[in-house]
Amino acid sequence: MNYSNIPIVNLNDLEKGMLLEEHRVADFVVRIIGSWKFIVIQTIVLVFWTILNIVAFFEHWDPYPFILLNLILSLQAAYAAPIIMMSQNRQAARDRIEAHNDYLVNLKSEKDISIILERLEAQNKMIINIQHLLLAKETEKAELTE
Repeated sequence: MNYSNIPIVNLNDLEKGMLLEEHRVADFVVRIIGSWKFIVIQTIVLVFWTILNIVAFFEHWDPYPFILLNLILSLQAAYAAPIIMMSQNRQAARDRIEAHNDYLVNLKSEKDISIILERLEAQNKMIINIQHLLLAKETEKAELTE
């Protein structure tokens, strides 16, 4: 297969055309869940929830062992895991396309380098021929002067 005719594409432009709304949402959720801001806010909410239910300034809406909190965290994990997987699958597909694009670039580079090496080899042969001609001329000139 002649890879020199296959165009190298900008994957960012290609990806923009292929992204569906659900992909954008999944990436957005993953960016939020995978941030320190989310971890800090979630930690503050969990500590606040626990303190309010232990100290009981108000009535206990979720007494120890915090079954409602466990349910909420389980639901969060149940939805977060598939969303993270969707984002990772999309990223894996992008990585496959990028790897193929890199392969095509490498093939084109190899072809270009081969052409350059062939031209350099031809130049080396011409230089050697010129050196032989000059050496023959010098020898002929030396013989004539003797």
